[in-house]
Amino acid sequence: MVGPGLKQDMWMSDVSPLAVKTYLLELQDRICTELESEDGTGRFREEGWERAEGGGGRTRILTEGAVIEKGGVNFSHVFGANMPPSATAHRPELAGRSFQAMGVSLVMHPHNPYVPTSHANVRFFIAEKEGEAPVWWFGGGFDLTPYYGFEEDVVAWHRSARDACAPFGEGIYPEFKKWCDDYFFIKHRDEPRGVGGLFFDDFNRLGFEHSFAFMRSVGDAFIRAYRPIVSRRKEIGYGQRERDFQLYRRGRYVEFNLVYDRGTLFGLQSGGRTESILMSLPPLVRWDYDWRPEPDSPEAALYDTFLVHREWL
Repeated sequence: MVGPGLKQDMWMSDVSPLAVKTYLLELQDRICTELESEDGTGRFREEGWERAEGGGGRTRILTEGAVIEKGGVNFSHVFGANMPPSATAHRPELAGRSFQAMGVSLVMHPHNPYVPTSHANVRFFIAEKEGEAPVWWFGGGFDLTPYYGFEEDVVAWHRSARDACAPFGEGIYPEFKKWCDDYFFIKHRDEPRGVGGLFFDDFNRLGFEHSFAFMRSVGDAFIRAYRPIVSRRKEIGYGQRERDFQLYRRGRYVEFNLVYDRGTLFGLQSGGRTESILMSLPPLVRWDYDWRPEPDSPEAALYDTFLVHREWL
């Protein structure tokens, strides 16, 4: 991975934030269209917003659809005179730089407990300081959080992730699959949030053109991976037991997002739009004190078979 400032100057003439923004807006449109089609009745409503310090975005939310209980697909492009603490915590050399950050971030919370929750994000940062070479990178990925697992779905999910990475080197998928496993781990619960996928950050090793192409490959792969899973599972019948377990597991999702998630912390610390940032949270959730699944139950299978770090392919 290219370190801050290394070789960045020789690539800067090729860097095009406008090209990235154009792609991200188109990606938001395309994903919303496909999700509306799969849901059947739900429609995204859009709210445009502006940030006083610079930039803004468009938030799209779908609630109480036939399939999607709550889902958001957000685009943002913000500017700032100083990088927020969450962004400089692991790269302190960026403190004092101005920045642009743009990305598409989405979370889908379905009604049916047999349809997994899913999250995806692709983003671009550029940090600048007078007299020094700009620093830029891409980040993103997608991950899957089932409540009742199906190995067929998880294998297909990871196959899509591997295929998105394949043109960029055979080591990319295992590297970013492991990063996803490590990142989406709830330390205080000692368990993964879900079955993983891809996670990458600070990515500029291929130069702008090919690093941007990799980000696009990941962004494009999400809906191709998620929509068939939704289609296969959305008609499965369920009762209160499954719904209660779904709400309980959603609590883990909330815990991770509010305690560990970089994007959530960055958005809140950089003065982003709070409603847009917290759209990732589910509409209903429950916590039960020291609850444990019955042995050999379908709920126990989630922990024993799926919430483990393993190679799915």
